Amino acid sequence: MTHSGNPFGQVLVALVTPMTADGEVDWPAVEKHIDDVITAGADGIVVTGTTGETSTLTDPEKLRLVEVGKSVSAGRAKIITGGGSNETAHAIELYKASEKAGADGIMIVTPYYNKPTQAGILTHFRLVADATDLPVILYDIPGRTGVPIKYETILRLAKHPNILAVKDAKGDFSEVSRVLNQTDLMYFSGDDANVLPHLSIGASGLIGVTANITATPYRTIVDAVNRGDLAAATAAHKSLEPLVRAVMTHVPGTVSAKYILHGLGRISSPRVRLPLVGPEEWEAAIIEDELALVSGVPGADFSNFRPDRNAAAGGALPKVHGTTR
Repeated sequence: MTHSGNPFGQVLVALVTPMTADGEVDWPAVEKHIDDVITAGADGIVVTGTTGETSTLTDPEKLRLVEVGKSVSAGRAKIITGGGSNETAHAIELYKASEKAGADGIMIVTPYYNKPTQAGILTHFRLVADATDLPVILYDIPGRTGVPIKYETILRLAKHPNILAVKDAKGDFSEVSRVLNQTDLMYFSGDDANVLPHLSIGASGLIGVTANITATPYRTIVDAVNRGDLAAATAAHKSLEPLVRAVMTHVPGTVSAKYILHGLGRISSPRVRLPLVGPEEWEAAIIEDELALVSGVPGADFSNFRPDRNAAAGGALPKVHGTTR
């Protein structure tokens, strides 16, 4: 399921933004984590997306994440900037600045909270795509934004020369097939549990949260699908199921991913910024029970897992709020 001219990669990590205990970005930990996921098999990194806590990052932090990503990746992986804004004018300026900072592509989320009509969604995406020469991924996630990008709107957007792909978190596989049949758009799975089903109908890759923990099995799945080895892809998919459930089911993926990464000793703190908070005792217990079922997953060895529920408790108030610009 390779796509000629794919400028994004196939195994993309929706990167968490490691933070210190007081909620400031931990830049050394960011550098280490980016290197870790690339070494594990990622060929694309989405910084400042939902998983990266884009809503509470400042614009300077978002731009520095692009710069750090470019520096650490050193050509080994594409750096895609996500997030954007539900204000079109702000999104345009942010993506222009991201292009100057070195981003290889941009991922534009449907304007959230505003609940625009399809005409408003169309105009938002077109104006942002007009403002940059970078390749664009549309992010269709109605569960967070309140509105879907409807099929007819996707077909119209596919005519824009910069709009090359969709990250699908809607889970309508029949619609994905229709769009793939009628356009040249690439699709990226935006649902960790449905990566293999998406790939099996023609998706080009994934943008995953669980890949923060280990990108290696996703590399295995993608490579197996590329060579037509369904058995190998299915085996990796099955082995990932309890890890995906632990990360994606009980608390927001950002929260669980940081909790797990900290327990593995791979980031210095599990802190998230408010209104996100760390898992409560009962949530942490369920996550840990799910992790106990994980076995045989490359890059996910929990034999020395040492979770710290106290360190994860609560959430941080940063010194400068994210919308300041």
